[in-house]
Amino acid sequence: MQDFSAFIEPSLIALLSWWFGTGIILLLVRLPKEQFSAARLGWTLISIPAMYFSYKSMLETTNANAYTGFISTIVLWGWHELAFLTGWISGPRKVALERDLNIWNRFKQSVDVIWHHELALFLNLLLLVIVQIGHPNHTAMCTFALLWLMRLSSKLNLFFGVPQVGEQYLPAHLIYMGSYFRKKPVGIFFYTTMSLSISAWLYLIWQAHEGLVTITSHWVLLASLLGLAIIEHIIMMVPLSLERVWGWALKSDVTHTKGVSSAFNPANSNPLSTTHRSASIKLTQVFEDPIITPIARPGLVAGSVMDTK
Repeated sequence: MQDFSAFIEPSLIALLSWWFGTGIILLLVRLPKEQFSAARLGWTLISIPAMYFSYKSMLETTNANAYTGFISTIVLWGWHELAFLTGWISGPRKVALERDLNIWNRFKQSVDVIWHHELALFLNLLLLVIVQIGHPNHTAMCTFALLWLMRLSSKLNLFFGVPQVGEQYLPAHLIYMGSYFRKKPVGIFFYTTMSLSISAWLYLIWQAHEGLVTITSHWVLLASLLGLAIIEHIIMMVPLSLERVWGWALKSDVTHTKGVSSAFNPANSNPLSTTHRSASIKLTQVFEDPIITPIARPGLVAGSVMDTK
């Protein structure tokens, strides 16, 4: 049996990093559009040393290095989220989904909307894999890989359909993305991804309970992050206002649910009218996430009130 007190510190660090990192992104994407460049520049200046510290964390398997690698990776992930949610790095397609498409054409248009963002994430992961070679501490690389996989799961679930897509939190300049996701009861894909994720998490917990693994900060950070990503997936089934979690980042005077809903009303011939372009900025999740919703909720680009066939 392991001493489960070893869970407390790294679990709290994972939770606070996720909560605070997501909140900062939520706050920044609500800035006036003219300030987006300054926000991206500021985050870039933070991300450069974060990449360096990610590398330094790989050199030794200490608790401090595990925390350094984890937090540095959250900063790197946040850079991608900010670049995406401010509309800087997304994809070549920047209009709403065409209507009455089959699933393959829906998928192709959906990929065109986000593939620059996805490529940037993949290249960042590849860079971490390369610099990881020959070093013992895998916290930074594994953190980024887990965020990427769970975010991918979130985005695919939003494509196939979930009840809570979070369209009311899309930033005004990304309103068109809401049309690429389906609002419908959960289906086989959701149950499959949730079953795999929960099974992996329960297996980790069982290993710790049986003393089959040594509980290290690295292990707890990743297990906690996976748990948060699972919660974000569950939120896709249950209505939950982000103001309950990130009220300090989402001020009560900024709402545009009505604007988003009407933006994708079939009766509206111009889904990107002036009214909707000027809608107040809100956001969905950040570490598709797991994480975050985007993932990210954890699934970062949530939402559609249009049930696309």
